[in-house]
Amino acid sequence: MLKKFSVENFKSFQNKFVLDLSKPGNYAFNQDCVRNEVVDKAAIYGINGIGKSNLGLAIFDIVNNLTDKIKLLSKYENFINFDSKQKYALFEYEFDFDGDGVIYRYRKSGVNDLIEETLWINEKKMLEYNYVSHTGFSYFPGSETLNLENESPNSRVKYIMDTAILKADSQENMILNKFKSFVNRMLLFYSLRENNFIGYKDRTSTLDNMIINAGKVKEFEDFINSQGLNIRLTVVESPEGKKLYFKYKNGLAHYFQECSTGMISLILIFAWMLEISNCSFVFIDEFDAFYHYELAEKIIKELKKYTKTQIIVTTHNTDLMNNDLMRPDCYFVLTDEKIDSLNRLTEKDLRFAHNLQKMFKAGAFNE
Repeated sequence: MLKKFSVENFKSFQNKFVLDLSKPGNYAFNQDCVRNEVVDKAAIYGINGIGKSNLGLAIFDIVNNLTDKIKLLSKYENFINFDSKQKYALFEYEFDFDGDGVIYRYRKSGVNDLIEETLWINEKKMLEYNYVSHTGFSYFPGSETLNLENESPNSRVKYIMDTAILKADSQENMILNKFKSFVNRMLLFYSLRENNFIGYKDRTSTLDNMIINAGKVKEFEDFINSQGLNIRLTVVESPEGKKLYFKYKNGLAHYFQECSTGMISLILIFAWMLEISNCSFVFIDEFDAFYHYELAEKIIKELKKYTKTQIIVTTHNTDLMNNDLMRPDCYFVLTDEKIDSLNRLTEKDLRFAHNLQKMFKAGAFNE
């Protein structure tokens, strides 16, 4: 699990920003939002333009370094904060894998321009490499024969994970494999008309194909109709492959030509929920941008059922900010200075009976 993440001098984050998921409060309710003393389900609030989307991009920069999964490199233009004199951004990740700790830290001047990276396992520095001097080392058993000191700009951590014949009986190597598996199964997606995403898959797929190939067309029809609609769906074979269509009394209409923005958001969340159980970490940006508030609450309840997937959503919907759904240590507020959970933004001892939404609107969490 991701315990803590910090970023500095990346896009809108000039100063060091720390997302700390490792200090949950002592709450007896909604304990399914916390796993192994780490926040497992979280919602991030913040005004428009404050950096919620940039925080997701910052967290998922690790996918650019260490995987061959889908990368939206165009999102990483203007990499360095424009107000800073510093020429590099700094990223640090702290993970916990069954009680073992991994810290991955690196500096880079652009999305593909590493300057330095370091990896610790259980507080032991296992790898370090400087891309300016082309010097470094790896202590992972089985990596001794690899030539690290060359002019390749690619991550040395990725090089070792993908190339080295690591000794299977090494504790550090086993933890490294857990780290690799986690990063390769990270997913970020946007609740917009296009199926834009980062991580998890190594090729793109249309939303209707994701549903058709999973054999879930009828379940998707039921999901849509549970929102008070009355539609019928069918699959049509075309020269481009199988496509999803609305079925009417007097004809058919292609789903994406006929549907509204809200219907796009429904197919997007349903298609990705078919995959979430296989993901390690999911970040959904503006997940409820086109949802009725009751649907947004229903989706949060569904996401909480994925007990082995760490999930963060961003939202503006304060109707979701209540103790029936989650808890104060799982609601985070992002400002231009910091990000922190509600329970750490007030001196008040927050209890189940507190109306978090009312307190938030009244400014109770403004330091």
